[in-house]
Amino acid sequence: MKVLDLQCSQGHTFEGWFGSEDDFVSQCSRALVQCPMCADAKVTKKPSAPRLNLSKPHLSLSDNEGGARTAVAAPANPELTAAWMAMAKAMIANTSDVGNRFAEEARKIHYGEVPEHGIRGQATAQETRDLLEEGIAVMPLVLPDALKEPLQ
Repeated sequence: MKVLDLQCSQGHTFEGWFGSEDDFVSQCSRALVQCPMCADAKVTKKPSAPRLNLSKPHLSLSDNEGGARTAVAAPANPELTAAWMAMAKAMIANTSDVGNRFAEEARKIHYGEVPEHGIRGQATAQETRDLLEEGIAVMPLVLPDALKEPLQ
C-alpha cells in the first residue's frame, strides 16, 4: 500500500493509504478524502519519502505500486487525537441526530416543551447566534463523516 502524508486546509496532518498517485488524485477530486479531525475535504499531499505498507515491515517500493484507499489519522499528537475521537464517539452515542431541525428542537428542550435530552444536528450561523442570544447553550462541533456511520 502506498502511504502518503496529507494535510487539510486547517493544518491537521494525517496519513492516507492509496493504490497509486492516480487513486489519490481521483479520490480528492471527488471529495472522498477528508480530514479525520475536521472533515475538511481540501487535502494536499505533504512532501515525504515514499513509504508502503506491505506484509514485510520496512520495505519501500516505487510511487506507482498498488494498495488501498482508506485515509487514517496519524497526527503529530496521537494522545490528543485519541482523546478527541473518544469524546466525539461518546457524544454521538449519547445524543440523537435531529438534522436541520436542531434550532427548533433545542428551543423545545430549553423551554420545557419536551423532556431534556441530548441532541446534535445542523444549524445556520444565524440560528446559532439566535439560540445563544436566547440563553440556549450550543456548541459547534464538526464531526468527520466516518464517525457518523457505524464503525466496523
